[in-house]
Order: sequence, then structure tokens, then C-alpha cells
Amino acid sequence: MQYKAYSEYVISNEINLFTVVLLPQGEGKFPTVIVRTPYVDWLEEKTEEFIVDLCKGESVEWLDRGYAMVIQHCRGRGKSDGDCIPYVNEGVDSNNLYNWVREQDFYNGEIYLMGSSYLTSVHYCAQPYGKDIKGAIFGVQDTERYNLCYRNGVLKKELQPSWYVTMYKAKSKKEKNYNSNSFEMLPLTDFTKTVFAEDVCDFDAMLRSPSPIDDFWQTHGGGADARGATTDLEFPVLYFTGFYDIYTGGIFDMWNKMSDRSRNNSALLVSPYDHGDGWNKDAIVFEKGKRKEKFGASYTIDWFDSIRKGTSIGFEKGKVTYYRIFDNKWYTDNFYSSEKDLFLTLGKGKTTYTYDPSDPPKFKGGLCCNFGGAEFQNEVGLRDDIISVYTEKFDNDTVVQGKMRARLTVSSDCEDTCFYVRISIEKKEGDYGLRDDITTLAFQHGNYIPNTEVSLDFTFDEHSFLIKKDERLRVDISSADSAHYVRHTNNKGLYSEQTTTKIAKNTVDLKNSYIILPVL
Repeated sequence: MQYKAYSEYVISNEINLFTVVLLPQGEGKFPTVIVRTPYVDWLEEKTEEFIVDLCKGESVEWLDRGYAMVIQHCRGRGKSDGDCIPYVNEGVDSNNLYNWVREQDFYNGEIYLMGSSYLTSVHYCAQPYGKDIKGAIFGVQDTERYNLCYRNGVLKKELQPSWYVTMYKAKSKKEKNYNSNSFEMLPLTDFTKTVFAEDVCDFDAMLRSPSPIDDFWQTHGGGADARGATTDLEFPVLYFTGFYDIYTGGIFDMWNKMSDRSRNNSALLVSPYDHGDGWNKDAIVFEKGKRKEKFGASYTIDWFDSIRKGTSIGFEKGKVTYYRIFDNKWYTDNFYSSEKDLFLTLGKGKTTYTYDPSDPPKFKGGLCCNFGGAEFQNEVGLRDDIISVYTEKFDNDTVVQGKMRARLTVSSDCEDTCFYVRISIEKKEGDYGLRDDITTLAFQHGNYIPNTEVSLDFTFDEHSFLIKKDERLRVDISSADSAHYVRHTNNKGLYSEQTTTKIAKNTVDLKNSYIILPVL
């Protein structure tokens, strides 16, 4: 079929941004889907004709359904000029592209926004939205940037920070002094000078802002431009995520914070998988667990058609449609957390272990807080600085839905240290990771007095899973997961300014510690 397809350089603040325009057959005006992407560096040396043909081949069904497609390379990526500095210019560049579309002959008065991960963030940064934006697909991305960087004051080194390194000035600074241990340097405030050979103000400020109430998070660089972008919208949104996506909790927060009017016109799909709706070699494959397996390969186009034409879709608006793992079924409801709690005590006595920041423990799989998704865990007893506890076997099939919680009664001989909790489920093949959480004494208690017994509370992101009769849960407690979070030095004060580490003697009173399961 003959489609009109061409490339343009759309000017945004004097920077030329490479843009592909694809139009359906025939003359006329068309609803326009806008996509902006940074993940196109491999196309930098390709011809414009090659890129246009590639985009056209990937968009045939959209064109056949009558949608124009406008696909832009983000600033400093692919064939676009300028420097890529994550988030900084996306609001301006997105709005300039929307306005450019509004001036084109093919524009029919309807704009639809589409993205997944950072491709969604570029649209979040563009709020407030024009009245001609009629619908959106916002996948696997949180609007609260603090959540992308920290968990309760502990840096998620294997999420936003490590991703930022690859993004920052990707074309002009291809060589960076970075390796897997770079986030362990002391002090961490030397990071940007070491890695980029220059100060990066927003990144430096992020490293000095471990609390969500720090001033940085109210600035443009801290994500204030994106915050609340979906709270009260005039147009319907299809969100999607997975129970092992890196932003699961944030997307549920966004869904729950929507006004009733906005939420009733929107939908949330939650698969049992990770950021790309897939799994790694050490994860379980669930029957018909992928969104495309359940709702069809064209469910995204179907969503926009349902807005424009009132056609049916395979899920319900105003509801959460999710896959309950180990039950292996899709459900649709309001995903309210159960008001029935099951308390499980973790043991009978106190256990003390040594946490040495020079040799911190690691865990497999980032679960829903870091990259890596779900994995089977290492066997218990491999390290003395990990306490592993199994619950009693369950007498009946039990569904857990909502936010699990935990409370540890702890003490330390240091003024500050870290505690980490990971919950897994025992399967015949091994123990499968479910959720994790991390916090510090200072984050929850401020000025901690060494050797004083205190309680620490943990709240795990939303999940829905079945514990079968005779199965049991495993709870791991440690003071680090250095595969995913920056190690704690056991020193009091701003973590990024620490220059030394010291060893901590940490104690957990298992008798007065427990997990709380919201059960149906």
C-alpha cells in the first residue's frame, strides 16, 4: 500500500529534532499519534530514507486504522541535534512538537500521546495538556522522580542513577569513566567529576537529597514538572505495568490518586512480568501472562479506537485488570487491598550479625524496585550476615493481594545503619522472589542512640499471588542488597558525603518481628 512518509527537522529552541511523519492512504486530515524516543542511537549513521522506511514498516496497522504517526528522536539522540540531558528539555521539546503538529495540513484536531518508560516521561513533562489531546497510552513509568532514585533514603543505584549515566550526553560523551563499582566510591559526591569529568548540577543535587521532602524534588531537575501529570485529566489513559516492573508501586500510586472522573475513563493493566513485559532465564513463565497474549497484539490501537469510535476492548475502564501469579488467571476489579491481615511472627529469639560495608550481601533480581525482575533466590545459609526465616506451611490456599508489610525490632552498635527485608515464596524449583524493601535507622528515627531497641516498618509494593496449601514464605533480613542499592557505610550523616566505612553489629529480635499479609 502507498502511504505518505517523510522526515522533517522540527526546531525546538533553535535545536533541530529529527521527526518522521507517516500518513494513511488518501488525502485528508487524520488523528495523530505522537511518539518521542531517545533509544535510537543506532540510527545515527543510517540514512533518513532508511529510518522512514523502518518506522513505516513498524506502523502499518496504525496507518491502516487511519492514524497519522509522528515519531521524533529526542534531543541529542539518533539524528537529532543537541545534547541529551535526561528530562531537562523534554517538556519544551514535546510541546513544541505538539504545536508543530497543530500547524500541519494533516492535523484533524485530535492528538494522541503514546509512550513506554522514558517515552512516557517526555509526555508527563509536557503538562498542562491542550484540549485537543484526546487520549494517551502511558506505560511503565512513574511521575514521581524521587521513586526512580531512592527507596526510603537509600539510592537505587541499579535504576535511575545507572540509567542516567548511559543517557547523559550520549553522543558527545561516549567515553565515561564508569564501571559496576562506580557507585561505591567515597565520597559519592565525587561521582560526576569522576564519571563525566564535569559537574552535573541536577545529578549532584540528587545525590545530596535522599529525603522526599528535600528541596531538590520541588525543582524542575527534581521532577516537579512531571508530578501530578495524570491526577485530573480531560482524556482517557491506558496505563500498563507488571508486578515485576521497576515502577509498579508508583503506577499504582498514580492510579489511586486520579480523580474519579479521570479514573473511570481510564484503565490499568498489570502483567506478571517485568519492565518489558518479559522475563529472564531465572524467572517463571506464566500461561497467557503477556498483555499481548491476553488482549491481542493490537490492544494499544484498540484502546485509541475505543476512545474515537466506541469500539469494544478486552478490559474494563475504571478498573484494574491484573494477573494473579501462581493462580495463573487474569482478574478485573478495583484492586482494593484486603482489610483482613494475617500476622506471621519471624521467630523466637534475638539474632546478631556483623555487617561489613566492604563485603555487603547481594540478592538476585530487582523485583519491582530495580531492574532485574523476578528470580529464584540463592539457597539459605550462604552468608552469616543474612538472616533467613521460613514461615510455617500454609494450611489452606491463600490469596495475598495489596501491600504486604513488615515490622522488625532491631538494634545496632552504630548511630546509623541499614536494614533490608526480602520476601520470597518456596516452590519446588526454589524460592521465588516476591518483594523487597529497605530503610535506615536515621530515615525512620532521626537521632538513633546506639544499642537502643527500636521498631522499623517496611511496606512492600502492590502484589497479587496465591500461596498454595503446604507452601511457605521465606523472609531474608540483612543490612544491604549491594546488587541494587548503594551500601550503607554505617556512619551517621548524609550518605553521599561519607569518606569512610565501619563495621556494625546489628541485632534483630525475631520474636517481636513479623510480616503482615493482606489476604482475601
